[in-house]
This record gives sequence, C-alpha cells and structure tokens, in this order.
Amino acid sequence: MITPLSPLAFLARSAEVFGDKTAIVSAERRLTYRAFAAEATRVAHALRASGIEPGDRVAYLSPNLPELLIAHFAVPLAGAVLVAVNTRLSPEEIAYILDHSGSRLMVVHETLVDRLIPAEGRTTVVIGTAREGALSYDDLLARGSDEPLPWSVDDENATISINYTSGTTARPKGVEYTHRGAYLNALGEIIHSSHSPESVYLWTLPMFHCNGWCTTWAVTAIGGTHVCLPSVDGTEIWRLIDAEGVTHLNAAPTVLVTIANAEQAHPLTRPLVATTAGAPPSPTIIGEMRRLGVRVVHLYGLTETYGPYAVCEPQAGWPADGPERARLTARQGVGMLQTDGLRVVDESMTDVPRDGATMGEIVMRGNNVMAGYFADPDATERAFRGGWFHSGDLGVVHPDGYVELRDRAKDVIISGGENISTVEVEQAVASHPAVLETAVVGVPDERWGERPKAFVILRVGASATEADIVAHVRAHLAGFKAPDRVEFVTELPKTSTGKIQKFVLKNKEWAGSDRRIQG
Repeated sequence: MITPLSPLAFLARSAEVFGDKTAIVSAERRLTYRAFAAEATRVAHALRASGIEPGDRVAYLSPNLPELLIAHFAVPLAGAVLVAVNTRLSPEEIAYILDHSGSRLMVVHETLVDRLIPAEGRTTVVIGTAREGALSYDDLLARGSDEPLPWSVDDENATISINYTSGTTARPKGVEYTHRGAYLNALGEIIHSSHSPESVYLWTLPMFHCNGWCTTWAVTAIGGTHVCLPSVDGTEIWRLIDAEGVTHLNAAPTVLVTIANAEQAHPLTRPLVATTAGAPPSPTIIGEMRRLGVRVVHLYGLTETYGPYAVCEPQAGWPADGPERARLTARQGVGMLQTDGLRVVDESMTDVPRDGATMGEIVMRGNNVMAGYFADPDATERAFRGGWFHSGDLGVVHPDGYVELRDRAKDVIISGGENISTVEVEQAVASHPAVLETAVVGVPDERWGERPKAFVILRVGASATEADIVAHVRAHLAGFKAPDRVEFVTELPKTSTGKIQKFVLKNKEWAGSDRRIQG
C-alpha cells in the first residue's frame, strides 16, 4: 500500500516515540515533543476557526522562535501553505510578498509589527503584546482545540510552503515546495549531517530561509532537540554550545567566521558538525573550524532546491587534515542521496569535460527541485528549459566527478576577454593570515572593461597593506586575476543568512558609469 509522503508524519512519530523528551529550547520556554505536537494541533484548529481553508497561504514574520518552528507543522496540519518571510526586508518588500502570495493571515513577532503595512482582508496575529486591531498569539490559541487531527495529506505533491527568492535584480519569486520534496530533503539532511536522536541543533540559520534548509523537519524527524537562537551573536552561540551541549548547526560561511573569531572560541572536547552553504566557503575558514574540533559538512543549493542539493562527500583517499583537505572540502561536490542528477553543461546542454577548468552552468533535477514559481508560469518554463532546472551558477567538474562552483553568471568578471572567477580570487585573498573576511567584485576599467577589486576586513590586531594583499594573490593565482585595488572596510553588506550582497558593492562602484559590464 502506497501512502503520500509528508513531514507531518515526523512530528506524529516523535511525539509518540520521544513524548517526554525536550524538543524545543528557547530563552522563554522548553517544550517536550508531546507539548510540541499539542501546540501544533491547537494552532491548526485555530487557523481553521479563523477562516483558513485548504490551500490558503499563512505568513509568518518572526525570528527563530518556537512559534515559527511549530508553524512548520501547524500550518500544513491545517491544510494550508506556510509563507515564512525574511525578517530583514523593508515594509514595501514584505507587503509585496504578502500580496503576491495572497496570504490571508499573518503571524508577526511584536518587534516586527512596525514592518507591516495594513491591508484589508488579512488577519494579523502578534507573538507578544498585541496592537489595536490584531490578535495576540494567546488569543489565536484560544480559538483552537486539542481534538486530534490526521498527521497526513491526500496529495504528497501539494504545496507545503512558499519561499521567496532574494529578488536582488527583480521582484522576488515564490518558490513552491511540496510535501514529498520536503520529506525527502529532510531525510537527506539527516543522513549527510549525521543527525541522530542525540542531536542538539542550534538555530544559527534563519528558519525562514528555505525552511531552515528543511532542518525544521529533519531534526524533528529524528527526535533531536531544537535550540532557538533569535539572532547571530558569537558570544551567545558559544554560551549555548557549552550550556546545551550543541552537536549540530547550519550556517553560511560568514557565520562560521563569526564563530571561529569570537572571543569565547575554544577547542571542543566533543563532536560538533557545522553544515555550511549559501556561498562557497574558503579553505581558510574550513581549516580554522577543523582546528576548533568542528567537522564541516559543505553543501550547495539554492532556494529553488529546498536549500541543499549537493554535498562535498569526503573520500578515504583525501589527506586527514591540512590545506589540501580544506581545499577539497571547499568544493560543492556531488548530488545528495535524494537527488536525481547534478550536471555542468554548455549552452547546448552538453556536459563539460571533467578537466577542472572548462566552465558551464550547473543544472539539476529531482524530488528536491521546486514544483515551480508561484503564479509565474513563464518564469517556471524558463527555469526548466531542456527538462533541467538552470541555476545560473557557473562551475567546473574535476576528474573525480566533483563539481566546483566558480561564480554566479552575473558575478563573473570579464577583463580584456578573460573570465575571472570572483570566488577563486576571494579564496586567495582569504588565505592571507591578516584577512578576516573578503568580497571581490568587478569595477570599471578604461583599458580592460573591468578589473577585480577586493573589499577586505582585517582580523583584530592584524595589519596589511594593499600591496601586501595584491602580492599574496599573485603568489597563488595568475597575475591578471589579482585585484588592482583593495579597500579595507569594517563591515560588508549581508543578507539575513550571512551571505555577502555583492550587488550592493557593485552598484556603488558602477554608479555614474555609462556602461555596466556586469549587473
């Protein structure tokens, strides 16, 4: 007998098997798995009592708190679709997402209420102190009941959530995840990040970002403990690692930099797995984390692939440690267990040779590729041309079959007809001992069209000149790839997930220019 797949089954099982075990930890409360399932059930009933019908969208605007984690089960349990909204967006951007998704009910944390633009026909629920015209979260719970609901769905291909892209060059697009895709991607997370019922997972990654790379469902499936962290802070991260016995976390490479360079950082006496994605990590930060006793699992993917799609699977023949091990681990790797093909192709959809040099576009397909863009069939058709999802990322394939990301198509620097990978240059800059963090973009050049420029944050107490950085890169890469200019800064523009916003840097550099080679 075949039954539809859904992450709802994960919480049902864990509430039965691990009922008295701590499921959720936050500054305000601790919930067992039995209480977790009970609150999800009550919220589901409350949503129905508030007029939410099957297929309706329910939006949440919240930091990493228990209420948002519970919503990942409560909303689909009600038959609705979860829209978790980026907390760093402007009021206008949030309004666009709410309107585009047609969300009928909005749950917002009290610290973010001012980001909302009032709209007719939308119920607002506030986590914390409610405002005039809105319900409190307790009021919403009061509308619910404890009557059991079936932890199942009739159609595994129904939409479970909609996640909006960053929209840096156009309006954000709503990426539709299915119950089946979320279920299978969560299982892949469990396997590749080595989760078990003993897992204590620290939420450094926003839950709104690709549903926390599906880890909202994965940790629940295995009966692990979720430790909620509302915002990234190095001191608090290390306090929780020690106090709660954290075994796992997910983070963008820039967050790993924060962790490695926090004053409280110290070598660990027990295993900690840090899964990283969102941007190519430098071998330097991978090496630093290993010296702290942290095992780095490097994943690659996009919002359109439920977050992670590929993993840099370690091989027995790799060096046990050192720079070569870090370099190999920094590659994007191969498809995860639940995927159906990771390719690098040319414009005719022919696979590029496995020479580690010929660049092509990374394309993907399988259960953990989106169903499509919500209410945008034209964009969906373009994304799936040739029967594969086109990532817009450029990469190479090494002789061992491992894929390495070289750049976003829009970030490649074309200098005098030569393509320069900003990722490659960034990794060379980051290997300088004085460099804490860096970003490289193309800037206007009268002779070559554009040339690399590096923005660099130095480590506390360290010093380096522009000439030092340029000379260091030239010692590692061909001379034409070295940046012509280095600007020392105290911070870099970042998304809420810690990904560096190169477009902000490029817009500043190209302002006033009558030509723009890269957008």
